[in-house]
Amino acid sequence: MNLMYVAVGAGIGAVGRYELTILGKRLAPIIPFGTLLINVLGALLAGVLTGMLIDNRLSLFLLTGICGGFTTFSTFTADTFVLVKNQRFGIATIYWVATVGLGIAAVVFGLWLGMLIR
Repeated sequence: MNLMYVAVGAGIGAVGRYELTILGKRLAPIIPFGTLLINVLGALLAGVLTGMLIDNRLSLFLLTGICGGFTTFSTFTADTFVLVKNQRFGIATIYWVATVGLGIAAVVFGLWLGMLIR
């Protein structure tokens, strides 16, 4: 049963990631804005859910499933590599710093928000 919670959540998260990736490419075709947005929103949601101390089944569905299927470290690293390969060093640096910095800030804010909601 646990596998089902994770699988269904991951499918939902992956569809959300796909949609935001398409939107990001339309809004900012030169930079990987969609991936940045996805990872920061995923970090925020992970922080909120962790701060709320949700039960195990709900955690499997929301945190492991949806957040895991939604966020994408592999695309973040690949996007950074492509920017560097194309000698877009400034954009690569800004993208890397923004993703890591905003991701950490989003988790911290999410934890605080989740504890308030709890």
